[in-house]
Amino acid sequence: MSLETLLPPRPDSEALLARSEWAAARPDLAEDASRWMRTLPAEREALARRAVRLARPSADPASLLALARTGLRVLDAAGPEALGDLVGVAGRVLRFVPVPRAGDDDHRRAERVQQAERLVRAGGPVYVKLGQFIATARGLLPDVWVDGFGWCRDEVPPLPTGAAEQIIERTVGRSTFERFRSFDPEPLAAASIAQVHAATLADGSDVVAKVRRPGLRGQFESDIRALALLSAATELVSAEARIGNVSGFVELFSSLVLEEIDFRFEALNIVELALASEDAGHGSVRYPRPIPGLVAPRVLVMERVPGVRYTDAHETYPEVVDGARLVRLAIEAVLEHTLVYGVFHGDLHAGNVLVDERGDLSLVDFGIVGRLPNERRVALVRFLAAQAMGDFDAQVELLHELGALPADAERHEVRQKLAEQTEHMRQAGYRAADGSAGFDALAADFGETLGLLRRAGYRLPKELVLFFKNLLYLNGFAAAVAPELNLVDEILPVFAYFAEKYPTVVS
Repeated sequence: MSLETLLPPRPDSEALLARSEWAAARPDLAEDASRWMRTLPAEREALARRAVRLARPSADPASLLALARTGLRVLDAAGPEALGDLVGVAGRVLRFVPVPRAGDDDHRRAERVQQAERLVRAGGPVYVKLGQFIATARGLLPDVWVDGFGWCRDEVPPLPTGAAEQIIERTVGRSTFERFRSFDPEPLAAASIAQVHAATLADGSDVVAKVRRPGLRGQFESDIRALALLSAATELVSAEARIGNVSGFVELFSSLVLEEIDFRFEALNIVELALASEDAGHGSVRYPRPIPGLVAPRVLVMERVPGVRYTDAHETYPEVVDGARLVRLAIEAVLEHTLVYGVFHGDLHAGNVLVDERGDLSLVDFGIVGRLPNERRVALVRFLAAQAMGDFDAQVELLHELGALPADAERHEVRQKLAEQTEHMRQAGYRAADGSAGFDALAADFGETLGLLRRAGYRLPKELVLFFKNLLYLNGFAAAVAPELNLVDEILPVFAYFAEKYPTVVS
């Protein structure tokens, strides 16, 4: 039987929208969302093609001018070695390649982190965004890297007072801006791309307004051109940069960032994820509705959802947080979104996953979302099922179907090494409370698994990078809300959930 026959048809987003109670609760949202669904996919494809062109090293006048504007300042601040470190480490995060924890002198590593930090401070928004990827990768990177770039999340200077209101008014018009009953001039958060303000609409709705920094699109494109040239030059003088495929990372980074800075795509991401969640029956996960008329490339106003960072949940709501329930809910939601609906939140770090006063979840920040085409969804389902059942022959074949293993890979050797690594992981058990077999241990062992696959010619597509990165985030989530839970023990119950709900796929 073909994969297409086994694959449950991906629910049509327009059909889900037509019957959605979630969308109907906000007047005019269904109409706007329907328009986004019809028009934005083609724009997303065009933007992806532009990202590839920008990330290709070129000696054209625009690239040389970009290099003159930012590249020389960056190199003067920290030198080519720091650029190689920064891009190489951020690239490992996006490709889910753990940085080795052994074999590197701690003092030397601290010096390299400081050099890369100087480069980020000198470079501007693109480099701060690279730092943010690093700052949210605890468990994938050594703590010295994560801690060294924590300021990229928390210390980005806000816009001048009143600038956000002016941007909103110029973007959506004075009459639309007057829909705000109140607008807090002090931002809730300021980051490299945007800052977020609390506000209240005339109808009494509590909302947040996300406002993009002025001139960011042009500056990002210029910086990516310069980064492409600098990365290519760095590969010429650095074997480590060549091995790490720094230039390839720039293309991936470019495609993610150019989509993230247009907030219309984020509004559509919210709608698609919320519709999938509603259709799947995940009533314990909240999504903020975008506000019709207040969505534009530079502005996104959405409902304010309740909750605190999951790392603060036990302290804030000690009586209501059921950690085991939340972990099971998170795993099922992530997998079902990915495997059944083909769309999933691609950046589930602690700042984007909130726990509310009822002990339920709220999700925020939908700028990075993964999408799996139909032919890869069922292959990934089968791959995860084969992992749960210990069928290593099937795992190797499905990796080939996913486009991750080349046809000439030595499959018997890959199968044997997968079996050895999986047995090691099963025996370890991964409880965050046990320092010898917790969060860092799972990341390191998962990294070893990916390492043996890479040596066989493994290439991880972007969508699978985001999916496997989410699995690491899920382990961090479990470490915070249910530290005694063994994630390996959760594999079979989750598999049973999918076997009951989608028997033709996982049978």
